[in-house]
Amino acid sequence: MLPIYICEDEGQIREAERLWLEKQILIENYDMEIALCTGRPEELLEALKGERRQGIYFLDVEFKGASMDGFGLGQEIRKLDSRGFLVYVTAFRELAFETFRYHLEALDYICKENVQGMYEGISRCLRIIAARVEAEQGERQKYFTVKTLDIVRHIPLSDILYFATSGRTHRIELHACRERLDFLGSMKELEERLGEGFLRAHRAYLVQVSQIEEADFKNRELVLKNGERCPFSRALRGKLKELFLKGKTV
Repeated sequence: MLPIYICEDEGQIREAERLWLEKQILIENYDMEIALCTGRPEELLEALKGERRQGIYFLDVEFKGASMDGFGLGQEIRKLDSRGFLVYVTAFRELAFETFRYHLEALDYICKENVQGMYEGISRCLRIIAARVEAEQGERQKYFTVKTLDIVRHIPLSDILYFATSGRTHRIELHACRERLDFLGSMKELEERLGEGFLRAHRAYLVQVSQIEEADFKNRELVLKNGERCPFSRALRGKLKELFLKGKTV
């Protein structure tokens, strides 16, 4: 999920941006979320420490009482997120060329003098970003698409640990490295859809083979790379030993 950061000096405009972005995310089912809405550049930079996700940044140019302007903030963001999407939203139309002088590679420069024009500019940027990310994802890696609470999510297959039945009829839990999702589905359909990269360890568990660190035959459990454990059936003992002998990651 792409995090969105808003750094706008004027409180009224900042709130308008936030509400419009949330509305567009909901309407278009974008795989995005508002991570921070602030008027302080320093707070934004502090929030980015330790973050490794590509982000979207809607930035003002002038900040009263701040240690930097929007262009200086853009430079600092580039050091932490070289692939992030920078969008400037400001009343200073004549400063647009500054984004080139600072080599910021900004996606767009939106004037906020006309609120409706600002909304249209923000919506346009989200469409462009969503299309670019989708194209890049298709080139780099495969994704598992799932719909939860009317929101479509695209989870990288490499992040998925395992799927498990949730105890509720026709409900499946997706366990990923950083999150857990619940959705409508069946283990049989998932097994057919995902193929040999996933192992039906147990009637209630479908585990990604590349995430398995070792097999505990004494307790009949698979130990995953993050330390979690999943049970495996007696019938799977032979197949697991065979995979070990072939040098597979199990």
